[in-house]
Amino acid sequence: MTGPTTTPATQGPEGDRLLVALDVDGTLLTYSGELLPGVRSAVAAVHDAGHHVVLATGRSLHATVPIALELGIDRGWAVCSNGSVTIRIDPALPGGYEVDEMITFDPGPALRLMYAEVPDAYFAVEVIGAGFRMNKAFPEGELSGHHEIVGIADLAAQDVTRLIVRSPGHTSEEFHALVARAGMADVTYAIGWTAWMDVAPAGVTKASALERLRRILGVDGDSTVAVGDGNNDVEMLRWAARGVAMGHAPEHVRAAADEVTASVDEAGSIPVLRSLAGVRPAQG
Repeated sequence: MTGPTTTPATQGPEGDRLLVALDVDGTLLTYSGELLPGVRSAVAAVHDAGHHVVLATGRSLHATVPIALELGIDRGWAVCSNGSVTIRIDPALPGGYEVDEMITFDPGPALRLMYAEVPDAYFAVEVIGAGFRMNKAFPEGELSGHHEIVGIADLAAQDVTRLIVRSPGHTSEEFHALVARAGMADVTYAIGWTAWMDVAPAGVTKASALERLRRILGVDGDSTVAVGDGNNDVEMLRWAARGVAMGHAPEHVRAAADEVTASVDEAGSIPVLRSLAGVRPAQG
Protein backbone atom coordinates (compact mmCIF):
# COMPACT_ATOMS: atom_id res chain seq x y z
CA MET A 1 0.00 0.00 0.00
CA THR A 2 1.27 3.46 -0.81
CA GLY A 3 0.21 6.93 0.19
CA PRO A 4 -2.31 8.13 2.77
CA THR A 5 -5.83 6.80 2.32
CA THR A 6 -9.03 6.90 4.29
CA THR A 7 -12.20 4.86 3.89
CA PRO A 8 -15.65 5.03 5.46
CA ALA A 9 -15.89 3.67 8.98
CA THR A 10 -16.86 0.05 9.38
CA GLN A 11 -20.14 -0.48 11.17
CA GLY A 12 -22.21 -3.50 12.15
CA PRO A 13 -25.59 -4.28 10.58
CA GLU A 14 -27.53 -2.81 13.51
CA GLY A 15 -25.56 0.40 13.91
CA ASP A 16 -23.48 -0.89 16.84
CA ARG A 17 -21.14 1.40 18.71
CA LEU A 18 -17.64 1.22 17.30
CA LEU A 19 -14.69 -0.02 19.33
CA VAL A 20 -11.84 2.27 18.29
CA ALA A 21 -8.42 1.05 19.45
CA LEU A 22 -5.68 3.66 19.31
CA ASP A 23 -1.97 3.17 19.79
CA VAL A 24 -0.32 6.08 21.62
CA ASP A 25 3.36 6.65 20.81
CA GLY A 26 3.91 7.16 17.10
CA THR A 27 0.15 7.32 16.48
CA LEU A 28 -1.44 9.94 18.74
CA LEU A 29 1.81 11.33 20.14
CA THR A 30 4.97 12.05 18.17
CA TYR A 31 8.12 10.23 19.22
CA SER A 32 9.14 13.33 21.15
CA GLY A 33 5.90 13.02 23.15
CA GLU A 34 4.13 15.94 21.46
CA LEU A 35 0.37 15.97 21.01
CA LEU A 36 -0.11 17.81 17.73
CA PRO A 37 -2.92 20.38 17.38
CA GLY A 38 -6.24 18.84 16.52
CA VAL A 39 -5.54 15.32 17.75
CA ARG A 40 -7.21 15.79 21.13
CA SER A 41 -10.35 17.30 19.64
CA ALA A 42 -10.51 14.53 17.02
CA VAL A 43 -10.31 11.85 19.74
CA ALA A 44 -12.96 13.71 21.77
CA ALA A 45 -15.26 13.89 18.74
CA VAL A 46 -15.22 10.08 18.37
CA HIS A 47 -15.86 9.67 22.10
CA ASP A 48 -18.65 12.26 22.04
CA ALA A 49 -20.25 10.48 19.08
CA GLY A 50 -20.94 7.58 21.44
CA HIS A 51 -18.20 5.14 20.47
CA HIS A 52 -15.76 3.21 22.69
CA VAL A 53 -12.35 4.87 22.38
CA VAL A 54 -9.74 2.51 23.82
CA LEU A 55 -6.06 3.36 24.14
CA ALA A 56 -4.08 0.22 23.27
CA THR A 57 -0.45 0.77 24.15
CA GLY A 58 2.80 -0.74 25.26
CA ARG A 59 2.90 1.88 27.99
CA SER A 60 2.47 0.81 31.59
CA LEU A 61 -0.70 1.60 33.50
CA HIS A 62 0.82 4.55 35.35
CA ALA A 63 2.00 6.07 32.05
CA THR A 64 -1.28 5.43 30.23
CA VAL A 65 -3.82 7.03 32.57
CA PRO A 66 -2.36 10.58 32.30
CA ILE A 67 -2.44 10.35 28.49
CA ALA A 68 -6.05 9.17 28.54
CA LEU A 69 -7.01 12.14 30.70
CA GLU A 70 -5.03 14.53 28.50
CA LEU A 71 -7.02 13.23 25.53
CA GLY A 72 -10.29 13.78 27.38
CA ILE A 73 -10.95 10.09 28.04
CA ASP A 74 -11.99 10.21 31.68
CA ARG A 75 -14.37 7.27 31.39
CA GLY A 76 -13.92 4.02 29.47
CA TRP A 77 -11.21 1.41 28.96
CA ALA A 78 -7.54 1.13 28.13
CA VAL A 79 -5.26 -1.75 27.22
CA CYS A 80 -1.77 -1.33 28.70
CA SER A 81 1.53 -3.23 28.62
CA ASN A 82 0.81 -4.66 25.16
CA GLY A 83 -2.28 -6.49 26.40
CA SER A 84 -1.15 -7.79 29.79
CA VAL A 85 -3.17 -5.19 31.69
CA THR A 86 -6.69 -3.91 30.96
CA ILE A 87 -8.09 -1.07 33.04
CA ARG A 88 -11.44 0.67 33.41
CA ILE A 89 -11.25 4.44 33.73
CA ASP A 90 -13.91 6.17 35.80
CA PRO A 91 -13.59 9.38 37.86
CA ALA A 92 -15.77 7.78 40.56
CA LEU A 93 -13.12 5.11 41.23
CA PRO A 94 -10.25 5.60 43.71
CA GLY A 95 -7.41 7.05 41.69
CA GLY A 96 -9.72 7.30 38.68
CA TYR A 97 -9.27 3.71 37.46
CA GLU A 98 -9.38 0.03 38.37
CA VAL A 99 -7.51 -2.98 36.98
CA ASP A 100 -9.99 -5.19 35.15
CA GLU A 101 -7.53 -7.87 34.06
CA MET A 102 -3.87 -8.54 34.80
CA ILE A 103 -2.06 -11.45 33.14
CA THR A 104 1.31 -12.46 34.58
CA PHE A 105 4.04 -14.99 33.78
CA ASP A 106 7.31 -16.28 35.16
CA PRO A 107 10.03 -14.08 33.59
CA GLY A 108 12.85 -16.36 34.77
CA PRO A 109 13.35 -18.60 31.70
CA ALA A 110 13.28 -15.72 29.18
CA LEU A 111 15.39 -13.52 31.45
CA ARG A 112 18.08 -16.15 31.88
CA LEU A 113 18.17 -16.92 28.15
CA MET A 114 18.56 -13.28 27.17
CA TYR A 115 21.02 -12.52 29.97
CA ALA A 116 23.24 -15.34 28.68
CA GLU A 117 23.13 -13.80 25.19
CA VAL A 118 23.48 -10.12 26.15
CA PRO A 119 24.83 -9.87 29.72
CA ASP A 120 25.50 -6.14 29.31
CA ALA A 121 21.86 -5.36 28.43
CA TYR A 122 19.36 -3.45 30.53
CA PHE A 123 16.63 -5.64 32.05
CA ALA A 124 13.45 -4.46 33.79
CA VAL A 125 10.19 -5.91 35.06
CA GLU A 126 7.01 -3.94 35.50
CA VAL A 127 5.53 -3.10 38.88
CA ILE A 128 1.82 -2.45 38.24
CA GLY A 129 0.73 1.10 38.99
CA ALA A 130 4.15 2.13 40.28
CA GLY A 131 7.09 1.74 37.93
CA PHE A 132 9.86 -0.79 37.31
CA ARG A 133 12.47 -2.93 38.98
CA MET A 134 15.68 -3.11 36.92
CA ASN A 135 19.24 -4.38 36.99
CA LYS A 136 20.64 -0.90 36.27
CA ALA A 137 19.35 2.56 35.45
CA PHE A 138 17.89 2.82 31.94
CA PRO A 139 18.82 5.79 29.72
CA GLU A 140 17.10 8.98 30.86
CA GLY A 141 13.43 9.24 29.92
CA GLU A 142 12.98 5.69 28.62
CA LEU A 143 11.00 4.34 31.58
CA SER A 144 8.61 6.30 33.78
CA GLY A 145 7.47 5.84 37.36
CA HIS A 146 9.41 4.67 40.40
CA HIS A 147 12.67 2.80 39.69
CA GLU A 148 14.30 0.21 41.95
CA ILE A 149 17.71 -1.27 41.12
CA VAL A 150 17.97 -4.98 42.02
CA GLY A 151 19.98 -8.02 40.97
CA ILE A 152 19.13 -10.24 38.01
CA ALA A 153 17.99 -13.02 40.34
CA ASP A 154 15.58 -10.62 42.06
CA LEU A 155 14.02 -9.69 38.70
CA ALA A 156 13.11 -13.35 38.22
CA ALA A 157 11.82 -13.86 41.75
CA GLN A 158 8.12 -13.37 41.05
CA ASP A 159 5.58 -13.41 38.24
CA VAL A 160 5.22 -10.15 36.28
CA THR A 161 3.14 -8.66 33.49
CA ARG A 162 6.13 -7.64 31.38
CA LEU A 163 9.86 -8.09 31.01
CA ILE A 164 11.85 -5.45 29.10
CA VAL A 165 15.21 -6.14 27.49
CA ARG A 166 17.15 -3.14 26.17
CA SER A 167 20.50 -3.45 24.40
CA PRO A 168 21.63 -0.12 22.88
CA GLY A 169 24.63 -1.80 21.24
CA HIS A 170 22.44 -3.86 18.91
CA THR A 171 20.14 -3.03 16.01
CA SER A 172 16.58 -4.36 15.98
CA GLU A 173 17.63 -6.83 13.24
CA GLU A 174 20.46 -8.14 15.42
CA PHE A 175 18.02 -8.43 18.29
CA HIS A 176 15.69 -10.59 16.21
CA ALA A 177 18.64 -12.88 15.47
CA LEU A 178 19.54 -13.00 19.16
CA VAL A 179 16.00 -14.00 20.09
CA ALA A 180 15.94 -16.73 17.45
CA ARG A 181 19.27 -18.08 18.67
CA ALA A 182 18.16 -18.00 22.31
CA GLY A 183 15.14 -20.18 21.47
CA MET A 184 12.52 -18.09 23.26
CA ALA A 185 9.43 -20.19 24.02
CA ASP A 186 6.23 -19.93 26.05
CA VAL A 187 6.21 -16.12 25.84
CA THR A 188 5.08 -13.43 23.41
CA TYR A 189 7.61 -10.81 22.44
CA ALA A 190 7.67 -7.61 20.39
CA ILE A 191 10.84 -5.87 19.24
CA GLY A 192 10.70 -2.11 18.81
CA TRP A 193 12.43 0.38 16.52
CA THR A 194 15.74 -0.21 18.28
CA ALA A 195 17.05 -3.16 20.27
CA TRP A 196 14.16 -3.01 22.73
CA MET A 197 12.08 -6.09 23.44
CA ASP A 198 8.87 -6.39 25.45
CA VAL A 199 8.28 -9.93 26.68
CA ALA A 200 4.70 -10.80 27.68
CA PRO A 201 2.77 -13.93 28.69
CA ALA A 202 2.33 -16.45 25.88
CA GLY A 203 -0.47 -15.49 23.51
CA VAL A 204 -0.98 -12.06 25.05
CA THR A 205 -1.07 -9.12 22.63
CA LYS A 206 -3.04 -5.92 22.21
CA ALA A 207 -5.34 -7.91 19.93
CA SER A 208 -6.07 -10.63 22.52
CA ALA A 209 -6.98 -8.01 25.13
CA LEU A 210 -9.12 -6.06 22.67
CA GLU A 211 -11.02 -9.17 21.60
CA ARG A 212 -11.87 -9.91 25.22
CA LEU A 213 -12.97 -6.30 25.68
CA ARG A 214 -15.04 -6.41 22.48
CA ARG A 215 -17.00 -9.33 23.90
CA ILE A 216 -17.48 -7.65 27.26
CA LEU A 217 -18.80 -4.50 25.58
CA GLY A 218 -20.98 -6.43 23.14
CA VAL A 219 -19.47 -4.74 20.09
CA ASP A 220 -19.95 -6.50 16.75
CA GLY A 221 -16.75 -7.80 15.16
CA ASP A 222 -17.46 -5.69 12.08
CA SER A 223 -17.54 -2.57 14.24
CA THR A 224 -13.87 -2.58 15.24
CA VAL A 225 -11.22 -0.06 14.18
CA ALA A 226 -7.52 0.07 15.09
CA VAL A 227 -4.80 2.62 14.33
CA GLY A 228 -1.12 1.94 14.99
CA ASP A 229 2.44 2.14 13.72
CA GLY A 230 4.67 -0.43 15.42
CA ASN A 231 5.60 -4.10 15.50
CA ASN A 232 3.39 -4.53 18.56
CA ASP A 233 0.42 -3.25 16.53
CA VAL A 234 0.50 -5.88 13.77
CA GLU A 235 -1.90 -8.32 15.47
CA MET A 236 -4.22 -5.46 16.44
CA LEU A 237 -4.36 -4.14 12.87
CA ARG A 238 -5.18 -7.62 11.58
CA TRP A 239 -7.79 -8.11 14.31
CA ALA A 240 -9.75 -4.96 13.48
CA ALA A 241 -12.37 -4.86 10.75
CA ARG A 242 -10.70 -1.60 9.73
CA GLY A 243 -6.98 -1.56 10.49
CA VAL A 244 -5.16 1.70 9.75
CA ALA A 245 -1.37 1.98 9.73
CA MET A 246 0.44 5.27 10.13
CA GLY A 247 2.34 6.43 7.06
CA HIS A 248 5.76 6.16 8.70
CA ALA A 249 5.19 2.57 9.89
CA PRO A 250 7.54 -0.15 8.62
CA GLU A 251 6.47 -1.92 5.46
CA HIS A 252 5.36 -5.13 7.22
CA VAL A 253 3.16 -3.10 9.59
CA ARG A 254 1.56 -1.26 6.68
CA ALA A 255 1.05 -4.59 4.93
CA ALA A 256 -0.94 -5.85 7.94
CA ALA A 257 -3.40 -2.95 7.67
CA ASP A 258 -6.39 -2.33 5.44
CA GLU A 259 -5.29 1.21 4.72
CA VAL A 260 -2.52 3.71 5.37
CA THR A 261 -2.90 7.27 6.59
CA ALA A 262 -0.32 10.06 6.86
CA SER A 263 2.62 9.91 9.29
CA VAL A 264 2.43 10.91 12.95
CA ASP A 265 4.33 14.13 12.21
CA GLU A 266 1.53 14.99 9.78
CA ALA A 267 -1.11 14.09 12.40
CA GLY A 268 -2.30 11.19 10.24
CA SER A 269 -4.67 9.99 12.96
CA ILE A 270 -6.89 13.06 12.54
CA PRO A 271 -8.58 12.23 9.20
CA VAL A 272 -9.22 8.68 10.40
CA LEU A 273 -10.78 9.90 13.65
CA ARG A 274 -12.88 12.48 11.82
CA SER A 275 -14.28 9.77 9.55
CA LEU A 276 -15.32 7.80 12.64
CA ALA A 277 -16.85 10.79 14.43
CA GLY A 278 -19.30 11.15 11.57
CA VAL A 279 -20.76 7.69 12.22
CA ARG A 280 -23.45 7.79 14.89
CA PRO A 281 -24.44 4.57 16.70
CA ALA A 282 -28.08 3.57 16.63
CA GLN A 283 -30.18 4.69 19.56
CA GLY A 284 -32.44 2.46 21.51
